Amino acid sequence: MGASEYSFAAVNNNSAASIQRRRAEILRIVDGEAVRSQDALAAKLARKGWRVAQPTLSRDLRELGLNKTPTGYARPGAAQPGSDRTGNLERALGEFLRSAVAAGSLVVLRTPPAGAHPLARALDEAALREVAGCIAGDDTIFLATASADVARKLARKLGARHG
Repeated sequence: MGASEYSFAAVNNNSAASIQRRRAEILRIVDGEAVRSQDALAAKLARKGWRVAQPTLSRDLRELGLNKTPTGYARPGAAQPGSDRTGNLERALGEFLRSAVAAGSLVVLRTPPAGAHPLARALDEAALREVAGCIAGDDTIFLATASADVARKLARKLGARHG
Protein backbone atom coordinates (compact mmCIF):
# COMPACT_ATOMS: atom_id res chain seq x y z
CA MET A 1 0.00 0.00 0.00
CA GLY A 2 1.44 3.37 -1.00
CA ALA A 3 1.62 6.30 1.39
CA SER A 4 -1.29 8.11 -0.28
CA GLU A 5 -3.52 5.02 -0.04
CA TYR A 6 -2.69 4.64 3.66
CA SER A 7 -3.45 8.26 4.49
CA PHE A 8 -6.75 8.08 2.57
CA ALA A 9 -7.82 5.04 4.64
CA ALA A 10 -6.80 6.77 7.86
CA VAL A 11 -8.76 9.93 6.98
CA ASN A 12 -11.92 8.00 6.08
CA ASN A 13 -11.85 5.93 9.27
CA ASN A 14 -13.40 2.96 7.47
CA SER A 15 -11.04 0.23 8.54
CA ALA A 16 -12.69 -2.84 10.06
CA ALA A 17 -11.27 -1.94 13.47
CA SER A 18 -12.51 1.64 13.21
CA ILE A 19 -16.00 0.49 12.19
CA GLN A 20 -16.07 -1.88 15.18
CA ARG A 21 -15.00 0.88 17.57
CA ARG A 22 -17.59 3.30 16.14
CA ARG A 23 -20.35 0.70 16.42
CA ALA A 24 -19.33 -0.14 19.99
CA GLU A 25 -19.61 3.58 20.80
CA ILE A 26 -23.09 3.68 19.23
CA LEU A 27 -24.15 0.79 21.47
CA ARG A 28 -22.73 2.52 24.57
CA ILE A 29 -24.66 5.67 23.71
CA VAL A 30 -28.04 4.02 23.04
CA ASP A 31 -27.68 1.71 26.04
CA GLY A 32 -26.97 4.69 28.30
CA GLU A 33 -29.48 7.31 27.20
CA ALA A 34 -32.52 7.95 25.04
CA VAL A 35 -31.55 8.78 21.45
CA ARG A 36 -34.65 9.63 19.41
CA SER A 37 -33.14 10.40 15.99
CA GLN A 38 -30.17 9.78 13.75
CA ASP A 39 -29.35 13.49 13.94
CA ALA A 40 -29.19 13.29 17.74
CA LEU A 41 -27.02 10.18 17.54
CA ALA A 42 -24.70 11.81 15.00
CA ALA A 43 -24.31 14.82 17.32
CA LYS A 44 -23.51 12.59 20.30
CA LEU A 45 -20.97 10.67 18.22
CA ALA A 46 -19.40 13.93 17.01
CA ARG A 47 -18.92 15.08 20.63
CA LYS A 48 -16.96 11.86 21.15
CA GLY A 49 -14.81 12.48 18.07
CA TRP A 50 -16.72 10.40 15.50
CA ARG A 51 -17.84 12.30 12.40
CA VAL A 52 -20.33 10.05 10.60
CA ALA A 53 -22.33 10.67 7.43
CA GLN A 54 -26.04 9.84 7.54
CA PRO A 55 -25.81 6.85 5.13
CA THR A 56 -23.00 5.37 7.23
CA LEU A 57 -24.99 5.88 10.43
CA SER A 58 -28.06 4.24 8.87
CA ARG A 59 -25.93 1.27 7.84
CA ASP A 60 -24.44 1.04 11.34
CA LEU A 61 -27.89 1.05 12.94
CA ARG A 62 -29.11 -1.62 10.53
CA GLU A 63 -26.02 -3.82 11.01
CA LEU A 64 -26.28 -3.48 14.80
CA GLY A 65 -29.95 -4.49 14.61
CA LEU A 66 -31.07 -1.46 16.60
CA ASN A 67 -34.78 -0.73 16.60
CA LYS A 68 -36.48 2.65 16.63
CA THR A 69 -38.87 2.69 19.59
CA PRO A 70 -41.13 5.43 20.94
CA THR A 71 -38.40 6.36 23.42
CA GLY A 72 -35.45 6.10 21.01
CA TYR A 73 -33.11 3.53 19.50
CA ALA A 74 -32.74 0.25 21.38
CA ARG A 75 -31.34 -3.24 21.00
CA PRO A 76 -33.93 -5.84 19.99
CA GLY A 77 -35.86 -7.03 23.03
CA ALA A 78 -34.30 -4.40 25.30
CA ALA A 79 -36.62 -3.10 27.99
CA GLN A 80 -37.12 0.61 27.82
CA PRO A 81 -35.99 2.41 30.97
CA GLY A 82 -38.70 2.60 33.60
CA SER A 83 -41.39 1.13 31.38
CA ASP A 84 -43.62 -1.83 30.88
CA ARG A 85 -45.64 -2.94 27.87
CA THR A 86 -48.74 -1.03 28.93
CA GLY A 87 -46.70 2.06 29.70
CA ASN A 88 -44.97 1.89 26.32
CA LEU A 89 -48.32 1.66 24.55
CA GLU A 90 -49.78 4.53 26.56
CA ARG A 91 -46.78 6.73 25.75
CA ALA A 92 -46.84 5.78 22.08
CA LEU A 93 -50.57 6.45 21.80
CA GLY A 94 -50.13 9.83 23.46
CA GLU A 95 -47.22 10.77 21.25
CA PHE A 96 -48.20 9.33 17.86
CA LEU A 97 -51.93 8.55 17.56
CA ARG A 98 -53.98 11.22 15.78
CA SER A 99 -57.12 9.18 15.02
CA ALA A 100 -58.57 5.68 15.29
CA VAL A 101 -61.41 4.68 12.97
CA ALA A 102 -63.08 1.31 12.41
CA ALA A 103 -63.37 0.23 8.77
CA GLY A 104 -65.07 -3.15 8.57
CA SER A 105 -62.97 -5.56 10.61
CA LEU A 106 -59.97 -3.21 10.41
CA VAL A 107 -58.97 -0.35 12.66
CA VAL A 108 -57.21 2.44 10.78
CA LEU A 109 -54.84 4.48 12.93
CA ARG A 110 -53.40 7.77 11.67
CA THR A 111 -50.14 9.26 12.96
CA PRO A 112 -47.87 12.13 12.00
CA PRO A 113 -45.31 11.34 9.26
CA ALA A 114 -42.89 8.60 10.44
CA GLY A 115 -45.06 7.90 13.49
CA ALA A 116 -46.65 4.65 12.33
CA HIS A 117 -43.66 2.37 12.95
CA PRO A 118 -43.01 3.28 16.60
CA LEU A 119 -46.73 3.09 17.41
CA ALA A 120 -47.11 -0.25 15.60
CA ARG A 121 -44.12 -1.59 17.52
CA ALA A 122 -45.71 -0.56 20.83
CA LEU A 123 -48.99 -2.18 19.76
CA ASP A 124 -47.19 -5.40 18.80
CA GLU A 125 -45.33 -5.45 22.12
CA ALA A 126 -48.56 -4.87 24.04
CA ALA A 127 -50.04 -8.00 22.38
CA LEU A 128 -53.64 -6.79 22.54
CA ARG A 129 -55.94 -9.80 22.40
CA GLU A 130 -58.28 -8.02 19.95
CA VAL A 131 -55.52 -7.59 17.32
CA ALA A 132 -54.94 -10.43 14.87
CA GLY A 133 -52.26 -8.52 12.95
CA CYS A 134 -50.73 -5.12 12.34
CA ILE A 135 -49.37 -3.43 9.20
CA ALA A 136 -47.65 -0.03 9.36
CA GLY A 137 -46.81 2.45 6.64
CA ASP A 138 -45.39 5.93 7.19
CA ASP A 139 -48.39 7.60 8.81
CA THR A 140 -51.05 4.87 8.79
CA ILE A 141 -51.50 1.57 10.63
CA PHE A 142 -54.02 -1.16 9.82
CA LEU A 143 -55.02 -3.41 12.70
CA ALA A 144 -56.84 -6.58 11.71
CA THR A 145 -59.50 -7.82 14.11
CA ALA A 146 -61.93 -10.76 14.10
CA SER A 147 -65.05 -8.71 13.30
CA ALA A 148 -66.47 -5.28 12.63
CA ASP A 149 -67.86 -5.18 16.18
CA VAL A 150 -64.41 -5.86 17.67
CA ALA A 151 -62.89 -3.23 15.36
CA ARG A 152 -65.41 -0.57 16.50
CA LYS A 153 -64.74 -1.33 20.18
CA LEU A 154 -60.97 -1.33 19.68
CA ALA A 155 -61.05 1.96 17.75
CA ARG A 156 -63.01 3.57 20.60
CA LYS A 157 -60.67 2.07 23.21
CA LEU A 158 -57.49 3.24 21.46
CA GLY A 159 -58.96 6.65 20.65
CA ALA A 160 -59.99 7.13 24.28
CA ARG A 161 -56.53 6.10 25.54
CA HIS A 162 -54.73 8.74 23.50
CA GLY A 163 -57.15 11.61 24.12
